[in-house]
Amino acid sequence: MSAVATAIDAARAEGRGALIGYLPIGYPDLQTSIEAAVTLAEAGVDILELGPPYSDPVMDGPVIQEATNAALQAGFRMRDTFTAVREVSARTDVPVLVMTYWNPVVQYGVSRYADDLSAAGGAGLITPDITPDAASDWLAESTRTGLDRVFLAAPSSTDARLEMIVRETTGFVYTVSTMGITGERAQLDAAARALVARLREYGAERACVGIGVSNADHVRSVLE
Repeated sequence: MSAVATAIDAARAEGRGALIGYLPIGYPDLQTSIEAAVTLAEAGVDILELGPPYSDPVMDGPVIQEATNAALQAGFRMRDTFTAVREVSARTDVPVLVMTYWNPVVQYGVSRYADDLSAAGGAGLITPDITPDAASDWLAESTRTGLDRVFLAAPSSTDARLEMIVRETTGFVYTVSTMGITGERAQLDAAARALVARLREYGAERACVGIGVSNADHVRSVLE
């Protein structure tokens, strides 16, 4: 069982949901973002998601876009992703996932990316803009290196797509609470609960809800 799956199961055994925290890498600078991630781990998150900046963040809302632009303008490079993962992993016991758009991975080289992420102590990738049927290289390389591959399931996903996502995902299925970009919401879409139920029908052991979870009431709603 992977470190990510183990962390989620441990939280469940304690009668609570797993808390997964996201931070952009390189904002406002690389070292500060590393320190922020370590602080988040020390504050009690069960899993960390680190997001390298990308020039075309189509899923991200204005807050993350602003952080992304600042990191790129400050000179972020791909190797900084692995530096951040390595330092955070060395200083905490929390599994570290990288949440990245797929194009930078392809440009870097899928096999090389898998090797470097594994060597840095990373737990795997969350890939929001690619589905398993278009990710044969990543399926092979993640299996070879033991990295988790976390795919997204959306309320609009067909039953056939959900079945495929559950079959090919490891760690957990990233369950999109609502359609649209990241960012604060006044309330969560009721579709999230229905989506989790659909994923369970196809055998998903771990479904973690993200995007728009903005306050304590939202968290309680997710855990009900």
